[in-house]
Amino acid sequence: MILSPRKAKKRPWEMIFVGIFFASLSIFLVNWVFSQDAVLSKYSGILVVTFTVMFSLPFMYFLIRDEEENDTKSEGAFRMLKAHWGAVSALMWLFMGFIIAFSFWYIVLGSTQNFTAQIETYCSINRPGNFNECVDQYGAKKITKTTGFLTSSEKLFMIFANNIYVLIFTLVFSLIFGAGAIFVLAWNASVIAAAIGIFTKSELSGLPLGLMRYMIHGIPEIMAYFIAALAGGIVSISVIKKDITKDKFWTILQDSLNLIIAAVIILFVAAIIEVFITPVLF
Repeated sequence: MILSPRKAKKRPWEMIFVGIFFASLSIFLVNWVFSQDAVLSKYSGILVVTFTVMFSLPFMYFLIRDEEENDTKSEGAFRMLKAHWGAVSALMWLFMGFIIAFSFWYIVLGSTQNFTAQIETYCSINRPGNFNECVDQYGAKKITKTTGFLTSSEKLFMIFANNIYVLIFTLVFSLIFGAGAIFVLAWNASVIAAAIGIFTKSELSGLPLGLMRYMIHGIPEIMAYFIAALAGGIVSISVIKKDITKDKFWTILQDSLNLIIAAVIILFVAAIIEVFITPVLF
């Protein structure tokens, strides 16, 4: 009702406002409903992501369904990214809306209660050598985990391996649940938002710089995830529509495989940017 997928593909930038609205509403719901609960308040970080996913699922489903229909109308092996670029752009802007809203409320509320799990994830990736100190410093509970110092090549491998792990989960979720990949992507948006809050030292004035710091490598990284999500979702919708016995299903499989290969290549480039370029600029 807010914005149809077909209109979103024509004016994808409008999705940033939808993302901000969904993520902000999720924060308020969790704070209002669960903040006083002794048990559920411990899992606020997951609940925030869950509500964001619930709001986004209808849009995600109809967008993927529309892409599956378009996929059967096109021909050629190299047109997949161009054919699906409108959908990828809409999802990217939605994701940016999530990040902006999560980052803003992380800083404004001045509490890490809604981002405890995200902080632990941030520390395990960025400060594995002093994980315990990191989670204590940023307000998360202490968990035993130690890892030695990493060289640039080791960090590149670790980041790329972690991103491939996320890509696989995104693909599997989209294959099984269709639009279910939005959970993995909303979770990553919340982790990036926590990282931005940490980078800016929770100062609102530093939010633009923090967004720039993480979007340099974040944009191609998230683009790869959305491409994989579309690839799996298109196959999933095709199976639901019982197209598996038709010739066009094999075309859809081939195109989805091409999308996945493109996603892996983009993901590797993003990892190189994160390890070798971003630290030089910031």
